[in-house]
Amino acid sequence: MPPKPNYSFEKRQRELEKKKKKAEKAQRKAEGDHVSPQSDDGQHGDQPPVASDAAPTA
Repeated sequence: MPPKPNYSFEKRQRELEKKKKKAEKAQRKAEGDHVSPQSDDGQHGDQPPVASDAAPTA
């Protein structure tokens, strides 16, 4: 007979993963707040805007 799955462990691992992703997102957002006013000057012209690429594929 196979061992019973430990659903509590799996659930806890999913919760920890979500918490980690949320913390990383909050950190990126906090860093983005400080960087965005400086990056809006148009110095990043080597990368095409994402919005223009998304419209034709949708």
